[in-house]
Amino acid sequence: MLNELFNKLIALRHKVALNAGYSNFRDYMFAAMGRFDYTVEDCHNFHQSVKEYIKPVCDTIDENRRLALGYDTLKPWDTEVDTEGKAPLKPSETTAELLDKAITCFNTIDPFFGQCLDTMKSMGHLDLESRKGKAPGGFNYPLYQSNVPFIFMNSANSMRDLVTIVHEGGHAIHSFLSKDLELTDFKSTPSEIAEIASMAMELISMEHWDVIFTNPEDFKRAKKYQLEKAISALPWIAQIDKFQHWIYENPTHTNEQRDAYWLSLCAEFGSNLLDWTGHQDGLANQWQKQLHLYEVPFYYIEYGIAQLGAIAIWRNYKNNPAKTLEQYKAALTLGYTRPLPELYETAGIRFDFSAAYVKELGDFVMAEIKAL
Repeated sequence: MLNELFNKLIALRHKVALNAGYSNFRDYMFAAMGRFDYTVEDCHNFHQSVKEYIKPVCDTIDENRRLALGYDTLKPWDTEVDTEGKAPLKPSETTAELLDKAITCFNTIDPFFGQCLDTMKSMGHLDLESRKGKAPGGFNYPLYQSNVPFIFMNSANSMRDLVTIVHEGGHAIHSFLSKDLELTDFKSTPSEIAEIASMAMELISMEHWDVIFTNPEDFKRAKKYQLEKAISALPWIAQIDKFQHWIYENPTHTNEQRDAYWLSLCAEFGSNLLDWTGHQDGLANQWQKQLHLYEVPFYYIEYGIAQLGAIAIWRNYKNNPAKTLEQYKAALTLGYTRPLPELYETAGIRFDFSAAYVKELGDFVMAEIKAL
């Protein structure tokens, strides 16, 4: 059923591209999405750099997990369990407590950041708790008339909820900082910089999660969780993006050819330590869990680009917090009034997918994980 639906989407999208004068839907989407600052070749460089220098970092994380569990091999479900059998981290007992802790954490970083969340709280611009009938997901939505954004999420007082509130809080800070720009379109930033605001805030705030996890061991566990999730996302993002390039460069492919190509990408980007024996169909169809392929094609690599930028900002923050925050706020204040490379430069980082730079960032994250 999903394959049938996807085949229809591919055919329709290819027709749209041809009607618009493009040879394939990939090239059409690059134009439609306004990707002025990087090319298809840059995406290929991103794929290759991540495969060469981030995948080995992820393999090391998996090997350490295997050794800690005492297993000969890892099954896919072994990647989520605590290796010491500890209960899941719980940052708060209630959503109200989670919000108050997030505000305290933001105040510790910069009083302006805490003020942003506190203003949203006082104006009722936060809908955080799960409830029956509530739509899933989480997002920050800018409100251009009041210039005070709105955060929506579904908190269950889990570790993931802490990451969500600081992530969306980063987006909110972006909205506050860019609110005085003359045109609304200047405030509407592409994901390559918008996700810098949120992903960098995840990592910066992580340095101050001791106000949330007062037990030092829990604080270390939370940081390890965050770093492993951040770095492990990159190979998957690269794999999904490379998959999309092939799909739309070869729009008449069969289901069998698509499965074969996906499995070849799994060998390139997936973990060498995961044993899928008995679950090969699950591996072959794993791509179907990524809703972007169905709903928003080619919208995904932005998160990988931004994750690299976020890691670079976090590295700067650990070396010079005051200067890094000054650069972070300066970049976000610009909204989308400058090209992406200039926004990254203002933030004190590089818009760079080269192997050398990606290796540098991957090595830094691995060293930080080892230090825990």
